[in-house]
Amino acid sequence: MIPITGHTKLTGLLGSPVEHSISPMMHNTGFQALGLDYVYLCFEVNETGLGDAVKGLKTMGVRGFNLTMPNKNKILEYLDELSPAAECIGAVNTVENQNGKLIGHNTDGIGFMRAAAENGIQTKGKTITLMGIGGAATAICAQAALDGVGAIHIFARSTSRYLPRMKQMIQQLAKKSSCEIMIHPNEDQKTLQEAMNESVLFINATSVGMAPHTGDCILPDASFLRSDLAVADIIYNPWETRLLSMAREAGCQTFNGYGMLIHQGAEAFKIWTGQEMPVDLVRKALGKD
Repeated sequence: MIPITGHTKLTGLLGSPVEHSISPMMHNTGFQALGLDYVYLCFEVNETGLGDAVKGLKTMGVRGFNLTMPNKNKILEYLDELSPAAECIGAVNTVENQNGKLIGHNTDGIGFMRAAAENGIQTKGKTITLMGIGGAATAICAQAALDGVGAIHIFARSTSRYLPRMKQMIQQLAKKSSCEIMIHPNEDQKTLQEAMNESVLFINATSVGMAPHTGDCILPDASFLRSDLAVADIIYNPWETRLLSMAREAGCQTFNGYGMLIHQGAEAFKIWTGQEMPVDLVRKALGKD
């Protein structure tokens, strides 16, 4: 263990609840492996106390911090600047303190796109299909467009309260990328099949299939799948959702949300330290190498 010193830089996580988070193990493993005088802690902070917490951390000269639910949108009120992705998404999961200037980033989309690349999936100039318009889906959509994906078909409930936010983001992305983004209602199964036939990657960015509801699946059956389609599910509990099991049996390449989790953390690590997180070592420490 690297000892805490008078020079130790503080990083951490603000959210509620945070007891389950694996972020402390991820980051502290990385700090120790690289001999960095940093520490990462979790703080139980909700939207009510967020302003006071941020003010205190800024006063103390914290190097940076992560946000999880319910703080990813509320934090915008307390920041001085946003990265291009965070500006489009309207949510922040990583804050960098540059000499008292708080800069907000969203590394969730970066995490997913790196996980896709890690699995050998090439999306530049290609078409992908995305289920959902919540926070994770919004981040994935924004980063995919900024990374040069050619077209994105998004399917969501027509009654979702997030529709206006997604439509606004699509308008912003039109100024920053040439990606064509289309929103369709979930019930339009014909268009879903057509979209998946055009796509190289299908992504479930909803909570459908997450424990304890492991019997649920975002697709009605395997007829929507083909063997040369890659299928991703941002869920990693269970490790293999019903969607991924069905896709694997159909001959599809599959991956879950664990790589996204690791790589979003690795990007935050780099923002704070300027160094690459030793991802393989972190995976081994977490028992998922």
